[in-house]
Amino acid sequence: MVMSPIDPAVMALVDELRNKVEALEREKAELRRENEELRAKVAQLEARLAKYEKKPPTDPNTPSGMTPPYLKRKKKKGKKPGRKKGHKGTRRPPVEPNNFEQHNLDTCPECGTNLTSEPTVSTRTRITEDIAPKEETEVTSHDIESKWCPNCKKRVEARVDAALPRCTLGLRVVLLSAWMHYALGTSAQAIVKYLSRVHGFPVSVGGLTHAWRLLSEALAPMNEAIFREILHSGVLYADETGWRVAGKTFWLWCFTTKQAAYYVIDRSRGSPVVLRVLGEVFDGVLVTDFYAAYNFVCAAAKQKCLAHLLRELEKVSLRNQSEEWLAFAAKTKRLVKDALRLGLERRNIGDSEYDRRWKRLYDRLSKIHGGEYSDKDCKRLARRLEKYRFELLTFLERDNVDATNNHGERTIRPAVLMRKNYYGNRSERGAEVQASLMSIFRTLEMRGVDSLEYLERALRLNLARGERLTLPATAEKIAA
Repeated sequence: MVMSPIDPAVMALVDELRNKVEALEREKAELRRENEELRAKVAQLEARLAKYEKKPPTDPNTPSGMTPPYLKRKKKKGKKPGRKKGHKGTRRPPVEPNNFEQHNLDTCPECGTNLTSEPTVSTRTRITEDIAPKEETEVTSHDIESKWCPNCKKRVEARVDAALPRCTLGLRVVLLSAWMHYALGTSAQAIVKYLSRVHGFPVSVGGLTHAWRLLSEALAPMNEAIFREILHSGVLYADETGWRVAGKTFWLWCFTTKQAAYYVIDRSRGSPVVLRVLGEVFDGVLVTDFYAAYNFVCAAAKQKCLAHLLRELEKVSLRNQSEEWLAFAAKTKRLVKDALRLGLERRNIGDSEYDRRWKRLYDRLSKIHGGEYSDKDCKRLARRLEKYRFELLTFLERDNVDATNNHGERTIRPAVLMRKNYYGNRSERGAEVQASLMSIFRTLEMRGVDSLEYLERALRLNLARGERLTLPATAEKIAA
C-alpha cells in the first residue's frame, strides 16, 4: 500500500503545535517552581507572624504614635475601677461653706405655674466649690523711710518685703508665673494671657522674664544647697536629653536623688559636664544608662540600668534571627530577670541563701560574656557585659539602689514636656535661669512642699530680716 505524501503545510502546523505544547509544559514547570517558592515564603511569614502575634515586631523605642494600629498590642481589660468590696472608699474631704444662698421655688420650672401658696414638701442642701471672680490688681505705693545710723555710719532704709529689689512685680505674681513656667511647663505667652484674662493683671513677656531672672538670683543659695546635697548623696541617678538654646542644640542634664533634682543646661554632651558637676571622684552609688560619658567618674559603686539592657536585647532580636543570637539573648534575659526576682525576694530569704544566689548570678554572667561567638551582635553585647560586669548587679549588694534608671528618666521627663511646649530658651542666660528654677521647684515638689507658699514666706523673711534661704527637708518638718 502506497501512502500519500503529507502536505508540508500540515507538517508545519503540527510542528508549531508541538512547539506550543512544549512551551506550555516549560511555563507550567516554571509556575510550579514559583508556586513552591511562594508557599515556602508564606510558611516563613506565617511562622514569623505567629512568633510576634503577642508582641508587635517594632522597635521598643518607637513612639506609640508612629506604630500602625494593627501592630499594636491589644490592651487587656484592666481591673474593675474603685476599691475592693469591703474596703473604705476614697472621696474629696468635706469643706466648710463660707457663702450661703437660699433658693425659693415660686413658680414651676416646667410649666410656670405659681407655687407661692403651695406648702414646702422637702429641702436639700447642695455644696458647690468655685474660684472667686476676677479681682482688681493690687497696686501699692510704698513710702520708705531712711535715717542715719550712728553705729553703721551710713544712711539706711526700711526694708520692703513685698517685691524683689529692682522689680516692680510683687512676690505673689512672680512666684505664680515662675511656677507655671518652670514647674508646669506653660509658655510665657500663655501665662501673659492667663494673668490678663483671669486676674486682670497686664504684663509683658519681657517683664516676666526679667522678674524670673531676679528670682533665680535671689534663690541662688537654695540652688547651691541642692547642688551640695546631690554631690554628697548616697545614691545618685543621672540622665540627659536634648535642649535648644537660641535655636542651637544644647543638652539638659539631670542629677537626682529621691529627695532632690539638680538640672544643668550645657552645649556639651560629653564627660566634661559630668566631671564639672560630680568631680573625678564620687563617694556614692551612681545609677545611669550605658552612656560612656559617665565612665570618667570614679564612684564608690555604679549601677547600669537593666531596663536599657533588656530593651537593647529586644531591639536586636527584631532584626537578628540567627540561632546563636537568639540563644545568647535568651540566656541574658533569664539572667536579668532572675536578678530582678532575687532583689524582690531579698527580705524573705536568709543571708546565706541570698549570698549563694547572687554569687551564682555572677558565675552565670561570667559564662555569658566569656563565651566564644561568631555573631557580631553577640560579640558586641558580650563585650558590653564584660566591661560592666561589676556594675550590673550592684543593686543586689547595696541597700536602696534601684536596678534601673527609671527614677532619673521620670525626673527628666517634665523638662522634655516643657521642651515640647516652648522649644527651649532664647539665650544662655535664660538657660541658666531655667536650670536653676526648675531645680528648686522640682526639689520642693519631690519633698511634698507647697513651693509657692514656702518660697513666698522664705523670701519675705529674707527681704525683711535678712534671714538665709534654706532648703526644707520634708513637708512634715516644715509643718512642725
